[in-house]
Amino acid sequence: MHNQNNSRISLTLADEVATVAFAARLAPEIKPGMVIYLHGDLGAGKTTLVRALLNAMGYIGRVKSPTYTLLELYQAGGLHLRHFDLYRFHDADEWDAAGFRDEFDGRNVCLVEWPEKAQHLVPQADIEITLEILSGETICNGRNIEVRAISQVGRECLKVLQS
Repeated sequence: MHNQNNSRISLTLADEVATVAFAARLAPEIKPGMVIYLHGDLGAGKTTLVRALLNAMGYIGRVKSPTYTLLELYQAGGLHLRHFDLYRFHDADEWDAAGFRDEFDGRNVCLVEWPEKAQHLVPQADIEITLEILSGETICNGRNIEVRAISQVGRECLKVLQS
């Protein structure tokens, strides 16, 4: 663990196994209504993390990237999860026409890739996760992950991740 305070942690995930282990620690802390932003360049591992999180919550079906559909729906761990990928999102009219506002109902867990593409439309996150690809001779497929708590629910979740 590189850095931690009461609202942020930073970790190095050496490989996909480490990502799966991180997701397994995060999964029990996911609460109804949570909004989680996922930041990172293309290929940084956002969808891989969502897939690992859903699997850790007990979802056994195929988890596909919602790059073209913008939204995929899942049920796992007794929760309704909404996985948004807003990379191809264009405007507010599209947001309303698709009914996305209704998905943020205080019960659904919303995992949002590329939230900056729908600025002022997506509700504030409880947690923001940023993934960054590490490069160097000794690191292969490694990622730096930073988790930042925004709300009280997010801070409670982060406390568990810090222990």
